[in-house]
Amino acid sequence: MHNNLIILAGGMSSRMKKPAVSKNLNIKDAEQANNRSKSLIGVGKDNRPLMDYLLYNAKKAGYKNVYIVINKNGALFKKFYGSKTENNNFKDLNISFPIQTIPENREKPFGTADAVLHTLEQFPKLKLKQFTVCNSDNLYSIKALRLLRKSLNKNALISYDRDHLKFSQNKIYSFAIMNLDNNNYLKDIIEKPTNEEAENYKDKDGKIRVSMNIFKLDGPTIYKHLKNCPVNPKRDEKELPTVVINSIDENPISFLTIPLSEHVPDLTAKDDIQIVKKFIQQNYPENLDW
Repeated sequence: MHNNLIILAGGMSSRMKKPAVSKNLNIKDAEQANNRSKSLIGVGKDNRPLMDYLLYNAKKAGYKNVYIVINKNGALFKKFYGSKTENNNFKDLNISFPIQTIPENREKPFGTADAVLHTLEQFPKLKLKQFTVCNSDNLYSIKALRLLRKSLNKNALISYDRDHLKFSQNKIYSFAIMNLDNNNYLKDIIEKPTNEEAENYKDKDGKIRVSMNIFKLDGPTIYKHLKNCPVNPKRDEKELPTVVINSIDENPISFLTIPLSEHVPDLTAKDDIQIVKKFIQQNYPENLDW
């Protein structure tokens, strides 16, 4: 069991800045989408951002130390959650801000594995600890966060039942799927499978499982894989799934998958804003009971 959560918020939100398909986006939401990190877009009462609800779920799941990875333009996070680099008290959560720098020859950060590596380099105590890592633009449930916090396996990830994700069919079918053994240990991640291929990778319960980028990682065993993570040739980034696969290559039973059947709201594009607002209205009280 551990109390550490790393939230990846250092990306450039490039897809969010593209024009909306729907004509229902109001001017205020459009302005925030074009100028804020996705997790700081107001989706709740009094324009509270998505990050509030993710932090609320994290606290309810038992986390204490939260590391929000930001880039050089992340000053607004500090206005919401504390002005210091580390040890800000927000609703009794201990909030710190690792910075993911951008190399001189790049216009955007180097990916999710790079973000976690920056965090461990700037907060070295994490190299000796276990921690959960998740995206900032997905609203992971209390249950999902708690399952990873309480997992006894050194490294783990949530394996979501694809049939319970409430996205468009095209989006769902674009997700990478998991190849699991009979004990729910991850064997491989298959990117962009055809429908026929996906049917061949159903788990022992007959479910097609996907990752929504929420992992439990063990600092002592994963650090070297973060440090040595190669660049994905297609996306030109260092990605956490690559770290996971490299760890499995070294130890085939290193990553336990934890099955879960529920939706994971996300803010990828402008058209997601109203969807997430509706989800929060239906599933959270107006005033969060921190």
